Amino acid sequence: MEWMIEPFALGFQQRALVGGLIAALMCSVVGVWLVLRGMSFFGDAFVHGIIPGITASVLFGFSPYLGAAVAATAMVGGMQLVYRTTTLKEDTSIGLLFVGMMALGVVMISTSDSYTGSLTAILFGDTLGVSWADIRVQSIMAVAVVIFAVVLYRPLMALSFSPSKARSLGMHPQLTHGLLLVLIATAVIGSFQAVGTLLVFGLLVGPPATAALISRTVPQMFVWSLSIAAFSVWCGLTLSFHAGTAGSATMALVPIVLFFLVLTVRETVRSVRSSRGRPRTGASPLTQPPQPPRPTGPNQPSPPIGQVSA
Repeated sequence: MEWMIEPFALGFQQRALVGGLIAALMCSVVGVWLVLRGMSFFGDAFVHGIIPGITASVLFGFSPYLGAAVAATAMVGGMQLVYRTTTLKEDTSIGLLFVGMMALGVVMISTSDSYTGSLTAILFGDTLGVSWADIRVQSIMAVAVVIFAVVLYRPLMALSFSPSKARSLGMHPQLTHGLLLVLIATAVIGSFQAVGTLLVFGLLVGPPATAALISRTVPQMFVWSLSIAAFSVWCGLTLSFHAGTAGSATMALVPIVLFFLVLTVRETVRSVRSSRGRPRTGASPLTQPPQPPRPTGPNQPSPPIGQVSA
């Protein structure tokens, strides 16, 4: 117990834990839809896209959250411009802005005298430097993310598994997709201070991807995703304290390790059962072939087996 409690005896470690848990809440909720819709590459691009805005805030002394919001808006506008005015697909516009925005941020910060230190803080976060003011801003963003996620549950469910069905039900899939982008941006902006712009992607994709391996329904996936994200924050901070490693990187690494651990255990159990010739009926979710979470609701279609995203 002392080994687990000792890291959080100091005030800055407690603030790091609170900030990390709030980031975990936002990322795990938004990440479920990100994984179900197959938009992980877009989420990664979004994480890189806010770097110029944060860099500008460091250079000119205004709020990093404002800078990140402006950069995120510019990136979405640039993606839509390329996608709608050319014959290129959306992933091409994402790839262009993915590299371009990150390169722009690094070029901007390279003009600063404290180039190395500022770049490290922007890319990899300053977990132990989270203040109560940062936590208050994070809390407001987290409340907004949760409220919108609840309100948009049915439209996002329909959009994730059948966009045509969502359109036939009058749920405006394009508007829903746009609001999902706003949720992703809010989660990324609200989490970069605690985890870092690059490493926030670990919390955004790792927990929901792991949850997809052991969940049968979308509500179960939400519960598992949030639990895994919260555990990753606590475990990452504890390990970083005792091992002397970077807190942000350790927090981002834990859910990735958990994903491959769960995957290895599941496949091992399946192989053992298959070699013994045992029937798989009645097996636990961990030992069954990978299946997507089932939508819950009278108007929701069941997804095809073997598909996790729309």
